[in-house]
Amino acid sequence: MNWISNYVRPKINSLFSRREVPENLWTKCDECGQMLFHRELADNLNVCTNCGHHMAISPRARFAALFDGGVFTEVKVPEPVADPLRFRDTKKYPDRLKEARAATGEKEAMLVAEGEIGRTPIVAAAQDFSFMAGSMGMHVGNAIIAAAERAVRTKRPLVLFSAAGGARMQEGILSLMQMPRTTVAVQMLKEAGLPYVVVLTHPTTGGVTASYAMLGDIQIAEPNALICFAGPRVIEQTIREKLPEGFQRAEYLLDHGMLDRVTPRGRIRDELVTILRMLMGLSPEIKGELPPPPAPAPAAPAPSKGPGAKK
Repeated sequence: MNWISNYVRPKINSLFSRREVPENLWTKCDECGQMLFHRELADNLNVCTNCGHHMAISPRARFAALFDGGVFTEVKVPEPVADPLRFRDTKKYPDRLKEARAATGEKEAMLVAEGEIGRTPIVAAAQDFSFMAGSMGMHVGNAIIAAAERAVRTKRPLVLFSAAGGARMQEGILSLMQMPRTTVAVQMLKEAGLPYVVVLTHPTTGGVTASYAMLGDIQIAEPNALICFAGPRVIEQTIREKLPEGFQRAEYLLDHGMLDRVTPRGRIRDELVTILRMLMGLSPEIKGELPPPPAPAPAAPAPSKGPGAKK
Protein backbone atom coordinates (compact mmCIF):
# COMPACT_ATOMS: atom_id res chain seq x y z
CA MET A 1 0.00 0.00 0.00
CA ASN A 2 1.38 3.37 -1.05
CA TRP A 3 0.69 5.64 1.93
CA ILE A 4 1.37 8.89 0.00
CA SER A 5 -0.82 8.13 -3.00
CA ASN A 6 -3.62 6.39 -1.11
CA TYR A 7 -3.94 8.69 1.90
CA VAL A 8 -1.92 11.91 1.74
CA ARG A 9 -2.82 12.97 -1.80
CA PRO A 10 -6.62 12.42 -1.44
CA LYS A 11 -6.51 14.33 1.86
CA ILE A 12 -4.73 17.30 0.23
CA ASN A 13 -7.11 17.24 -2.73
CA SER A 14 -10.13 17.29 -0.43
CA LEU A 15 -8.78 20.36 1.38
CA PHE A 16 -7.97 22.40 -1.70
CA SER A 17 -10.47 21.11 -4.25
CA ARG A 18 -13.11 23.52 -5.52
CA ARG A 19 -16.36 23.21 -3.66
CA GLU A 20 -19.54 22.90 -5.66
CA VAL A 21 -21.79 25.96 -5.24
CA PRO A 22 -25.54 25.53 -5.87
CA GLU A 23 -26.66 27.40 -8.97
CA ASN A 24 -29.71 28.99 -7.31
CA LEU A 25 -27.82 31.05 -4.72
CA TRP A 26 -27.66 34.12 -6.98
CA THR A 27 -30.23 35.81 -9.20
CA LYS A 28 -29.48 38.33 -11.92
CA CYS A 29 -31.75 41.37 -12.07
CA ASP A 30 -33.38 41.63 -15.51
CA GLU A 31 -33.35 45.42 -15.33
CA CYS A 32 -29.89 46.42 -14.10
CA GLY A 33 -27.93 43.15 -14.32
CA GLN A 34 -26.97 43.18 -10.63
CA MET A 35 -26.26 39.76 -9.08
CA LEU A 36 -28.43 39.36 -5.97
CA PHE A 37 -27.96 36.84 -3.17
CA HIS A 38 -31.06 34.68 -2.83
CA ARG A 39 -31.66 35.35 0.88
CA GLU A 40 -31.26 39.08 0.48
CA LEU A 41 -33.64 39.03 -2.49
CA ALA A 42 -36.24 36.95 -0.62
CA ASP A 43 -36.07 39.26 2.40
CA ASN A 44 -36.78 42.17 0.06
CA LEU A 45 -39.86 40.41 -1.43
CA ASN A 46 -38.11 39.73 -4.76
CA VAL A 47 -37.47 43.42 -5.37
CA CYS A 48 -33.99 44.31 -6.64
CA THR A 49 -32.05 46.05 -3.87
CA ASN A 50 -30.03 47.97 -6.47
CA CYS A 51 -32.62 49.42 -8.87
CA GLY A 52 -36.00 48.57 -7.30
CA HIS A 53 -37.08 46.30 -10.17
CA HIS A 54 -40.05 44.14 -9.11
CA MET A 55 -39.47 40.49 -10.02
CA ALA A 56 -42.08 37.74 -9.99
CA ILE A 57 -43.07 36.37 -6.59
CA SER A 58 -45.05 33.21 -5.85
CA PRO A 59 -48.51 33.48 -4.23
CA ARG A 60 -47.31 31.61 -1.12
CA ALA A 61 -44.35 33.93 -0.63
CA ARG A 62 -46.62 36.92 -1.16
CA PHE A 63 -49.18 35.64 1.35
CA ALA A 64 -46.46 34.85 3.90
CA ALA A 65 -45.47 38.55 3.82
CA LEU A 66 -49.07 39.80 3.59
CA PHE A 67 -50.90 38.03 6.42
CA ASP A 68 -50.23 38.69 10.10
CA GLY A 69 -47.43 36.38 11.23
CA GLY A 70 -47.45 34.74 7.80
CA VAL A 71 -50.45 32.65 8.92
CA PHE A 72 -53.25 31.93 6.45
CA THR A 73 -55.73 29.18 5.62
CA GLU A 74 -56.25 27.99 2.07
CA VAL A 75 -59.77 28.14 0.64
CA LYS A 76 -60.79 25.00 -1.22
CA VAL A 77 -61.38 25.47 -4.95
CA PRO A 78 -63.61 23.05 -6.90
CA GLU A 79 -61.64 20.98 -9.44
CA PRO A 80 -62.71 21.55 -13.07
CA VAL A 81 -62.91 18.89 -15.77
CA ALA A 82 -59.39 17.86 -16.79
CA ASP A 83 -58.50 18.46 -20.46
CA PRO A 84 -62.11 19.03 -21.64
CA LEU A 85 -61.08 19.62 -25.28
CA ARG A 86 -58.36 16.92 -25.45
CA PHE A 87 -56.12 19.71 -26.71
CA ARG A 88 -52.68 19.05 -28.10
CA ASP A 89 -50.11 21.36 -29.67
CA THR A 90 -46.45 20.36 -29.47
CA LYS A 91 -47.40 18.61 -26.20
CA LYS A 92 -50.56 17.23 -24.68
CA TYR A 93 -52.36 19.58 -22.31
CA PRO A 94 -52.12 17.13 -19.35
CA ASP A 95 -48.35 16.93 -19.93
CA ARG A 96 -48.05 20.71 -19.77
CA LEU A 97 -50.03 20.74 -16.52
CA LYS A 98 -47.74 18.08 -15.05
CA GLU A 99 -44.65 20.09 -15.95
CA ALA A 100 -46.11 23.29 -14.45
CA ARG A 101 -47.09 21.49 -11.24
CA ALA A 102 -43.64 19.96 -10.90
CA ALA A 103 -41.92 23.31 -11.50
CA THR A 104 -44.09 25.38 -9.13
CA GLY A 105 -45.28 22.88 -6.55
CA GLU A 106 -48.83 24.23 -7.00
CA LYS A 107 -51.92 22.57 -8.45
CA GLU A 108 -52.95 25.52 -10.58
CA ALA A 109 -52.36 29.15 -11.46
CA MET A 110 -54.33 30.73 -8.59
CA LEU A 111 -54.16 30.35 -4.81
CA VAL A 112 -57.01 31.47 -2.54
CA ALA A 113 -56.53 32.04 1.19
CA GLU A 114 -58.08 33.76 4.18
CA GLY A 115 -56.56 35.33 7.26
CA GLU A 116 -55.89 38.71 8.83
CA ILE A 117 -53.77 41.66 7.77
CA GLY A 118 -53.31 44.34 10.41
CA ARG A 119 -55.99 42.48 12.43
CA THR A 120 -58.41 42.93 9.53
CA PRO A 121 -60.00 39.66 8.32
CA ILE A 122 -59.81 39.29 4.52
CA VAL A 123 -60.01 36.77 1.69
CA ALA A 124 -57.16 36.97 -0.83
CA ALA A 125 -56.48 35.40 -4.23
CA ALA A 126 -53.20 35.55 -6.15
CA GLN A 127 -52.15 34.35 -9.59
CA ASP A 128 -48.87 32.55 -10.20
CA PHE A 129 -47.30 33.72 -13.47
CA SER A 130 -44.79 30.86 -13.39
CA PHE A 131 -47.69 28.39 -13.78
CA MET A 132 -48.37 28.46 -17.54
CA ALA A 133 -48.01 32.26 -17.52
CA GLY A 134 -50.80 32.54 -14.95
CA SER A 135 -53.26 31.88 -17.77
CA MET A 136 -56.97 32.12 -17.00
CA GLY A 137 -58.51 28.67 -17.30
CA MET A 138 -61.53 27.06 -15.67
CA HIS A 139 -59.65 26.56 -12.40
CA VAL A 140 -58.89 30.30 -12.15
CA GLY A 141 -62.59 31.02 -12.76
CA ASN A 142 -63.56 28.54 -10.05
CA ALA A 143 -60.98 30.07 -7.70
CA ILE A 144 -62.34 33.60 -8.05
CA ILE A 145 -65.92 32.39 -7.57
CA ALA A 146 -64.86 30.40 -4.49
CA ALA A 147 -63.04 33.47 -3.12
CA ALA A 148 -66.08 35.72 -3.70
CA GLU A 149 -68.48 33.22 -2.13
CA ARG A 150 -66.22 32.82 0.91
CA ALA A 151 -65.91 36.60 1.26
CA VAL A 152 -69.71 37.03 1.12
CA ARG A 153 -70.29 34.17 3.58
CA THR A 154 -67.80 35.55 6.12
CA LYS A 155 -68.50 39.23 5.34
CA ARG A 156 -64.86 39.93 4.48
CA PRO A 157 -63.32 42.10 1.73
CA LEU A 158 -61.61 40.38 -1.20
CA VAL A 159 -58.10 41.34 -2.31
CA LEU A 160 -56.90 39.93 -5.64
CA PHE A 161 -53.33 39.98 -7.00
CA SER A 162 -53.40 39.59 -10.79
CA ALA A 163 -50.51 38.32 -12.94
CA ALA A 164 -51.42 36.68 -16.23
CA GLY A 165 -50.66 36.39 -19.89
CA GLY A 166 -54.38 36.18 -20.69
CA ALA A 167 -56.76 33.30 -21.38
CA ARG A 168 -55.54 29.69 -21.53
CA MET A 169 -55.57 28.66 -25.17
CA GLN A 170 -55.62 24.94 -24.31
CA GLU A 171 -59.16 25.36 -22.96
CA GLY A 172 -60.47 27.42 -25.89
CA ILE A 173 -63.92 28.95 -25.48
CA LEU A 174 -64.20 27.47 -21.98
CA SER A 175 -61.37 29.77 -20.93
CA LEU A 176 -63.07 32.83 -22.43
CA MET A 177 -66.26 31.94 -20.54
CA GLN A 178 -64.39 32.71 -17.30
CA MET A 179 -64.60 36.41 -18.16
CA PRO A 180 -68.39 36.68 -17.57
CA ARG A 181 -68.23 34.12 -14.72
CA THR A 182 -65.68 36.16 -12.78
CA THR A 183 -67.58 39.38 -13.53
CA VAL A 184 -70.66 37.84 -11.90
CA ALA A 185 -68.51 36.88 -8.90
CA VAL A 186 -67.36 40.49 -8.51
CA GLN A 187 -70.98 41.63 -8.74
CA MET A 188 -71.81 39.33 -5.81
CA LEU A 189 -69.34 41.29 -3.69
CA LYS A 190 -70.77 44.63 -4.76
CA GLU A 191 -74.33 43.53 -3.95
CA ALA A 192 -73.15 42.38 -0.51
CA GLY A 193 -71.53 45.79 0.07
CA LEU A 194 -68.04 44.29 0.45
CA PRO A 195 -64.85 45.93 -0.88
CA TYR A 196 -63.03 44.38 -3.81
CA VAL A 197 -59.45 45.60 -4.17
CA VAL A 198 -57.20 44.58 -7.07
CA VAL A 199 -53.40 44.74 -7.03
CA LEU A 200 -52.13 44.51 -10.61
CA THR A 201 -48.64 43.05 -10.96
CA HIS A 202 -46.35 42.53 -13.94
CA PRO A 203 -47.75 41.46 -16.35
CA THR A 204 -51.55 41.62 -16.37
CA THR A 205 -52.78 41.24 -19.93
CA GLY A 206 -55.44 39.84 -22.26
CA GLY A 207 -58.79 38.55 -21.02
CA VAL A 208 -57.75 38.99 -17.39
CA THR A 209 -57.43 42.76 -17.90
CA ALA A 210 -60.73 42.72 -19.80
CA SER A 211 -62.57 41.18 -16.83
CA TYR A 212 -61.94 40.86 -13.10
CA ALA A 213 -58.56 42.66 -13.00
CA MET A 214 -60.09 46.06 -13.86
CA LEU A 215 -63.31 45.83 -11.83
CA GLY A 216 -61.94 46.67 -8.39
CA ASP A 217 -63.33 49.38 -6.15
CA ILE A 218 -59.67 50.36 -5.70
CA GLN A 219 -57.02 49.66 -8.35
CA ILE A 220 -53.41 49.45 -7.11
CA ALA A 221 -50.42 48.48 -9.27
CA GLU A 222 -46.80 47.62 -8.61
CA PRO A 223 -44.21 49.92 -10.23
CA ASN A 224 -43.55 49.46 -13.97
CA ALA A 225 -46.10 46.66 -14.28
CA LEU A 226 -47.32 46.01 -17.84
CA ILE A 227 -51.12 46.28 -17.82
CA CYS A 228 -52.94 45.94 -21.12
CA PHE A 229 -55.29 43.93 -23.33
CA ALA A 230 -53.15 43.79 -26.47
CA GLY A 231 -49.42 44.21 -25.97
CA PRO A 232 -47.39 47.20 -27.21
CA ARG A 233 -45.72 45.20 -29.99
CA VAL A 234 -49.09 44.09 -31.42
CA ILE A 235 -50.39 47.68 -31.33
CA GLU A 236 -47.27 49.07 -33.01
CA GLN A 237 -47.52 46.48 -35.79
CA THR A 238 -51.21 47.30 -36.28
CA ILE A 239 -51.10 51.11 -36.34
CA ARG A 240 -47.52 51.28 -37.72
CA GLU A 241 -46.56 54.03 -35.28
CA LYS A 242 -44.11 54.31 -32.41
CA LEU A 243 -45.86 54.28 -29.04
CA PRO A 244 -45.09 56.80 -26.26
CA GLU A 245 -42.38 55.97 -23.73
CA GLY A 246 -43.71 53.77 -20.93
CA PHE A 247 -46.98 53.13 -22.78
CA GLN A 248 -49.26 50.64 -20.91
CA ARG A 249 -47.00 50.66 -17.86
CA ALA A 250 -48.44 51.29 -14.40
CA GLU A 251 -47.20 54.88 -14.13
CA TYR A 252 -48.61 55.75 -17.58
CA LEU A 253 -52.02 54.30 -16.64
CA LEU A 254 -51.98 56.19 -13.32
CA ASP A 255 -51.37 59.47 -15.17
CA HIS A 256 -54.29 58.68 -17.49
CA GLY A 257 -56.81 57.84 -14.77
CA MET A 258 -56.98 54.05 -15.02
CA LEU A 259 -55.36 53.36 -11.64
CA ASP A 260 -55.72 54.78 -8.15
CA ARG A 261 -52.21 54.08 -6.85
CA VAL A 262 -48.79 52.78 -7.88
CA THR A 263 -47.24 51.34 -4.74
CA PRO A 264 -43.96 49.47 -4.19
CA ARG A 265 -44.38 45.89 -3.03
CA GLY A 266 -42.91 46.56 0.40
CA ARG A 267 -45.60 49.17 1.18
CA ILE A 268 -48.64 47.42 -0.30
CA ARG A 269 -49.57 45.61 2.92
CA ASP A 270 -49.80 48.81 4.99
CA GLU A 271 -51.73 50.54 2.24
CA LEU A 272 -54.20 47.66 1.98
CA VAL A 273 -54.78 47.71 5.73
CA THR A 274 -55.53 51.44 5.66
CA ILE A 275 -57.84 51.23 2.64
CA LEU A 276 -59.74 48.13 3.77
CA ARG A 277 -60.36 49.39 7.30
CA MET A 278 -61.59 52.67 5.86
CA LEU A 279 -63.94 50.94 3.38
CA MET A 280 -65.24 48.56 6.08
CA GLY A 281 -65.92 51.44 8.48
CA LEU A 282 -63.37 50.22 11.04
CA SER A 283 -61.13 52.31 13.26
CA PRO A 284 -57.53 52.87 12.10
CA GLU A 285 -55.08 50.04 12.73
CA ILE A 286 -53.44 50.00 16.16
CA LYS A 287 -49.72 49.37 15.72
CA GLY A 288 -47.90 47.04 18.10
CA GLU A 289 -49.30 45.56 21.27
CA LEU A 290 -52.68 46.61 22.60
CA PRO A 291 -52.42 48.77 25.76
CA PRO A 292 -53.36 47.01 29.03
CA PRO A 293 -56.84 47.74 30.39
CA PRO A 294 -56.99 50.56 32.94
CA ALA A 295 -56.78 49.52 36.59
CA PRO A 296 -60.12 49.64 38.46
CA ALA A 297 -60.63 52.71 40.61
CA PRO A 298 -60.26 52.09 44.38
CA ALA A 299 -63.55 51.70 46.25
CA ALA A 300 -64.70 54.67 48.33
CA PRO A 301 -64.25 54.11 52.11
CA ALA A 302 -67.41 53.33 54.10
CA PRO A 303 -68.63 56.22 56.29
CA SER A 304 -67.57 55.83 59.93
CA LYS A 305 -70.25 55.51 62.61
CA GLY A 306 -69.68 58.21 65.22
CA PRO A 307 -71.49 58.71 68.52
CA GLY A 308 -74.23 60.72 66.89
CA ALA A 309 -74.83 58.34 63.99
CA LYS A 310 -78.25 56.74 63.64
CA LYS A 311 -78.48 53.01 64.27
